[in-house]
Amino acid sequence: MQLTQYTDYSFRVLIYLSEKTEGLTTVSEIAKFHSISRNHLVKVIHNLATKGFIVTTRGRNGGMMLSRPPSMINLGDVVRKTEPNFNIAECFDAVNNRCVITPVCELKSFFSEAQTAFLRVLDKYTLADTLIRDQQAQKIISLPASTKST
Repeated sequence: MQLTQYTDYSFRVLIYLSEKTEGLTTVSEIAKFHSISRNHLVKVIHNLATKGFIVTTRGRNGGMMLSRPPSMINLGDVVRKTEPNFNIAECFDAVNNRCVITPVCELKSFFSEAQTAFLRVLDKYTLADTLIRDQQAQKIISLPASTKST
């Protein structure tokens, strides 16, 4: 199973906002830091705001921040709300499934079990579990010292 780039970018935004604990962050700031297209991030950020993970403020002094503490943002919830579907194989897609062996194939049940286990593991963790507490690691992300969590 591979998560979409959309979910990957969603996690990057949330982790960045978790590390920057003071003030608002702009789309351009995150786009520059991760070398990601600003246009892609705008869509991701809109979805994160719509799903209640972040709050955004428009205007000259606008930006975004987490809507709640990182410990209140479950990783499994983020994946469920950012992935467009969980069609691991064609047989998971009721509309477009053309596989002739679907009625007798057991593979779908194995994939389904694996997918459930994957999400169950993510449900054990929150965004707080991703915070970078090691000083050496914090140097890698290069956020100004005043914005890092301790």
